[in-house]
Amino acid sequence: MSDKILPAGSGELASVEETLAEAFQTDPALSWILPDPDHRARALRSLFRVLVPADARAGVVLRSSGDEAAALWRVPGRAHNDMLEFLRTVIPLVATFGAALPRGLKVQGSIDAHRPKGRFWYLHYVGVRPEHQGKGHGGRIIRAQVAIADAEGLPCWLETATAENVPLYQRLGFITQAEWSVPNGGPHFWGMMRPVA
Repeated sequence: MSDKILPAGSGELASVEETLAEAFQTDPALSWILPDPDHRARALRSLFRVLVPADARAGVVLRSSGDEAAALWRVPGRAHNDMLEFLRTVIPLVATFGAALPRGLKVQGSIDAHRPKGRFWYLHYVGVRPEHQGKGHGGRIIRAQVAIADAEGLPCWLETATAENVPLYQRLGFITQAEWSVPNGGPHFWGMMRPVA
């Protein structure tokens, strides 16, 4: 088993995109936005081709050396896209979601409305390829960046719509700060903050 967690270089972003596309195939929020599994599989590859480079510009992209896991972290003060990043990503995202765009905007709006103010490292996405889940890769890749946040004296924030992940995040020191459901039958979310250890 590979334990090494590394920053992803520009030549490794494609493998990060693939790791996250596979990891999020059964995510409750993305399944609600994109209910057809075949469409979702294609759309997630397009989605992460946009998000991974955007998050690389706004923070840190981590990967395990065997590509079992990947994480997108945004630096303090960059949890929200600035106008330049919005303009750079909006057209590809519209093409990715198509008719599902209104649901996607509902989910994103609810996440933005519940994200706290202040300075914190933002765990935007973390995922483990399905065949490697349950082996500790997710915890290792999160702890790698949490240690840096602790050294800087900064907390960490994340949102999840996967109930089974809440205990994992709690074991890593995250505490639920908010819970909400997206209107009209949308997914339920947990917003969790990890204070400085």
